[in-house]
Amino acid sequence: MTGRPGRTGKGGGQASAGDLLELVRNGRAVTRGALQQATGLSRATVGHRLDRLFRAGWLREGAGGPVDSPLGGRPSITLEFDDSHAVVLAADLETRHARAAVLSLTGELLAEHSGTLVIQDGPDAVLAELGRWFAELLEKAGHRATEVCGIGLAVPGPVDTDTGRVVQPPIMPGWDGYDIRGRLARAFTEHTGAPAVPVLVDNDANLLAYGEQRTGYPDCSAFVLVKVSTGIGAGVVVDGSIYRGVDGGAGDIGHIRVGAEAQCRCGSYGCLAAVASGGAVARRLAEAGIPASSGSDVRDLLASGHPEAAALAREAGRLVGDVLATVVTLLNPGVLMIAGDLAGTPFLTGVRELLYQRALPRSTAHLDVVTSRLGERAGLIGAGALVVEHLYAPERAEERLLALGV
Repeated sequence: MTGRPGRTGKGGGQASAGDLLELVRNGRAVTRGALQQATGLSRATVGHRLDRLFRAGWLREGAGGPVDSPLGGRPSITLEFDDSHAVVLAADLETRHARAAVLSLTGELLAEHSGTLVIQDGPDAVLAELGRWFAELLEKAGHRATEVCGIGLAVPGPVDTDTGRVVQPPIMPGWDGYDIRGRLARAFTEHTGAPAVPVLVDNDANLLAYGEQRTGYPDCSAFVLVKVSTGIGAGVVVDGSIYRGVDGGAGDIGHIRVGAEAQCRCGSYGCLAAVASGGAVARRLAEAGIPASSGSDVRDLLASGHPEAAALAREAGRLVGDVLATVVTLLNPGVLMIAGDLAGTPFLTGVRELLYQRALPRSTAHLDVVTSRLGERAGLIGAGALVVEHLYAPERAEERLLALGV
């Protein structure tokens, strides 16, 4: 009599070592017995595949779990993802400012740096500088460059995630179609001497949403984040995964037409971003004789309680709220988060006024409208998580184990 066949993994065959790792990482099965039950694999096969993960340094044994048998006996040894075997680098680019960090594989920030980095200086100069920042951060964190398993980068433009290239970005002149992955990988090597590592690039709103959802709202199956800074963009996370559309263009709500006559940076007239972004509010303040040239300037004015800035931010919030009524009706999210330079009380008040006025009660009955929990670090955390989820996904994990010779 033969034993029952192992349940299939995502690739259609028996559960691989990568599949077992995923079960442990997401907490669905954290003992050898639970892995046998979840996969249908024999004890020997589970043991063999776990041995590969132990030899790679990806798993470790934790404390003993509860005794399942009513007859007693020794407690089961739990299994844990070992986040000490590697680190991740992450960076979040804005129009005139950037942040970079070294993170653990479980998202802990180990070292962080922020400073001026002007995106209009072009990709070669900006990515070379990021390579220098990464080298300094690794030294600060006390980690070797050879411990880095990947780099995640958030950019303020639409990204084709298959290639990692931005596509016609309105506020990133000179970046359209540029090989960001290749240049950043070379910059890392140039400044650290370590071999190139995988680089993943995504839109900043997507990674803000991913970081916030995973950290603060893991049980929310439909999560929307709207970032309102120099431009306006949205990130959507559905069932724990970023929704990007067919070529990375999902969430680009800043270019929805709202009937105004203002010209947008994209060249069209009447885009939401042309009248309700941080840049648009800054222009109106400047026209009134109040020094402001960017969303970050507006943020500073709002923080100081400037009445004209508050009034314009509330008006911008109403314009965005009108558009979000459609977004909420279409996606029916459980959480709508407002982030970015304008994400304060005046703007949020304006959003709520129009959102609840225009959206059907059915669409907002179970909706929480909130502001960012992670603040300026959300993009870094989201970028780091993107790298980890990519590198330790079952099929990719199996490839990496074979490359390691285990």
